[in-house]
Amino acid sequence: MLNGILAVLSAVIAGFSFYQYTKSGDNKVYLVVSIVFLIAFLGLGAMFLSGRVNKTEDIHITE
Repeated sequence: MLNGILAVLSAVIAGFSFYQYTKSGDNKVYLVVSIVFLIAFLGLGAMFLSGRVNKTEDIHITE
C-alpha cells in the first residue's frame, strides 16, 4: 500500500516540476527533478502492482 501512495506522490511531484520547467526560463533543475520522480513513479508503481498478484494460487477462467 505504501508503494502505491509513494507512486502517486511521485507522479504529482513529477508533473508539478515539469509544469514549473515549462514556466521557467529554461531552468534545468526542474527538468532533472521531473525525470527522477518519473522514474521513481514507474519503479514504485511496478512494485505496487507486482505485489498485488497472488503467486500461490492458480487463476481459473471460471472464477
